[in-house]
Parts: sequence; structure tokens; C-alpha cells
Amino acid sequence: MAKLLSIGEVLIDFIPQEKGVALKDVVSFERAPGGAPANVAAAVAKYGQESVMISKLGQDAFGDFLIEKLADAGVNTDYILRTKEANTALAFVSLKENGERDFSFYRNPSADLLLQADELDENIFGEGDFLHFCSVDLVESPMKYAHEQAIDIVKSQKGIISFDPNVRLPLWDDEEDCRRTILEFLPKANIVKVSDEELEFITGISDEKEALSSLFSGDVEVVIYTQGAKGAMVLTHETSLFKQGFAVDAVDTTGAGDAFIGGFLSVLLKNHVRREKLKEFVEAKGDELLTFANASGALTTTNKGGISALPTLQEIEEIGE
Repeated sequence: MAKLLSIGEVLIDFIPQEKGVALKDVVSFERAPGGAPANVAAAVAKYGQESVMISKLGQDAFGDFLIEKLADAGVNTDYILRTKEANTALAFVSLKENGERDFSFYRNPSADLLLQADELDENIFGEGDFLHFCSVDLVESPMKYAHEQAIDIVKSQKGIISFDPNVRLPLWDDEEDCRRTILEFLPKANIVKVSDEELEFITGISDEKEALSSLFSGDVEVVIYTQGAKGAMVLTHETSLFKQGFAVDAVDTTGAGDAFIGGFLSVLLKNHVRREKLKEFVEAKGDELLTFANASGALTTTNKGGISALPTLQEIEEIGE
């Protein structure tokens, strides 16, 4: 059976105990395991599919904590390497009253950015596997080239590539470099997820319909367009389907987009979708995919953190009834 391979950052989000306070004024934080690719791996595992995390962590207590929490979530951590050359990445978050966030990152560099392409274990890649990645670890670093290597291997194994740019501009020295790198990697993916906050920045196009259409470049067959609490749309070259989101009382939006795409990918994996059938399946089962993904994302906002806030399958089924 195919599995999810998620590559990129694994880090700790330090989330404030109070809302509506500027980061400089936060008195106390609680730690939560995170990092967008790690959140996605945890979601897929929690929803009953096999997932593997590919990354590098510091030889420190924070790295130990993250390994433990990912393993607890059911993620295979055997391919997370450790190093003494850099520390595990940290992100300090401040929460606005509506649950939205501001970030301050500690990584210059962090251990994840030191993963080398030749450190990838090719034995882990199987035929038809899925690979998921984001843009945070595509800054100029060894990890960027590890991504390229992983993408090439999965393509050679007829797998499915999923890309969520998950734009975090504070981590880039230059905004244009961020946009250019996203556009460099985007055509390598079969599935691309973008949010309404990212679309114009990534494409440079203000018209929504035209911007979404422009994302169909290279190998892209499926575009997922998330619009926060409003809902989400899934598009192929010929079709589009919008599904309204679920109304919940949001506490913290950290990891909501990751829970969404993790839910989406878990449904594909559960149904043994192969690359040659991807477009056909999405066009036939778009409603089911979006309903599950919307529920996964919405419920994650009702608790703090990413991995720690993921709902159960039962909770997703109940909200979808």
C-alpha cells in the first residue's frame, strides 16, 4: 500500500497562554509540536494511513520531544536524522482575538535546513507513494536540494507530489526570492494547495479566476483553494467544486491548513488513488474530499497547536453529519 512521505521542517510552536497580546508582551507560552509538513504527516497517520517524516533535528531536548510526539501520533520517525551542528527550530506565536497568528522564528540555520540530498534513504520510497512538501524549507540550503532529490525519486516511482506553499515571508531575506522559488517548485507537483491570502502573492495576478487558472502549469492536475472559515474549492483543468466550511469557535488557527490538506491526502491514500487516476478520482469524489478536509481543518482550530489539536475520525464524522 502507498504511504505519505512528508519532507521539511519539524519544530516547536510556543503558543501564548493569552490572546490579543503582542508577542513582546506575552508572559507565558505552552509548547506544541509543529511544522507544516509534520502536521500533515500526523494528520494522515491519525486518520489511519501510513506516514513517514523526513527531516533533521538537533541533538537536543526539543528534538527528543518532537520525535516522541510524532511517534505518539503514529508517524514513522525512523528517517528523521539528528545533528549537533544546529539546534531544533522554534517558532514563537502570538494569537489575535480571532485566533489568527503572528510568528517569530528561531533558526539561523536550524537543524532541518542541514538535511543533505545524499542523506535520503532511497529504500523508503515505494511505488505509488505520496510526497508532501511546503516552501519554508526551500530557502537556499542543503534541504532545498534534498527536496529536489525526493521529488525526482517519487516521480520515478509513479507517485503523487503534493505542494502547499504555506508562505512564511519572515523566513525569507527577499519576498521576490520566496515567490520565485515557489514558482520554480510548483510545476513539479500534481496537487497544489493555496490559500486566499497567498494566491495573488504567488501568481502576481489580482483576478481570482485567472490566478487559479495560472497554477495549472507543468505536472499540476489538481488545485485546492482554501478560503478560511468560508470553505474551500477543488479544481481540475475542466471542473471546479466549492464546499462551504464548518462553523466552529476558533481558538487557534495554527495547523488548520495542514489538517485540511492532511485530511484531503488521507482520503486519496485510503482509496488507493494512483497518479494516473488522480484527476478522475478528484472530479468524481470532490464533495467527499472537501467535506472531510474542511472538517479536519475546522476542528483543529478549536484547540491550541497543530498536531496536538488534530481531531479524531469520530469527531470528523460527527461534524459532517
